Amino acid sequence: MSARLGTVSNFDDPAGLGIVTSDTGETYPFHCTAITDGTRTIAVGTVVSFDVVPAHNGGWEATAVDKGAA
Repeated sequence: MSARLGTVSNFDDPAGLGIVTSDTGETYPFHCTAITDGTRTIAVGTVVSFDVVPAHNGGWEATAVDKGAA
């Protein structure tokens, strides 16, 4: 799928798990390894671009989470 824009709405640093809320209101979980700049943390409220891929549980998850979105 093509890149989407959204905002990090939750991030649990110790677990490395977060949630991105898209500009259209959908929420997608992500793991810290999906952050493209190699860091393993991201601040809540950060505007990001991201892709969506099938998750292991049958839903969808964010990948290629890019902090450089404007």
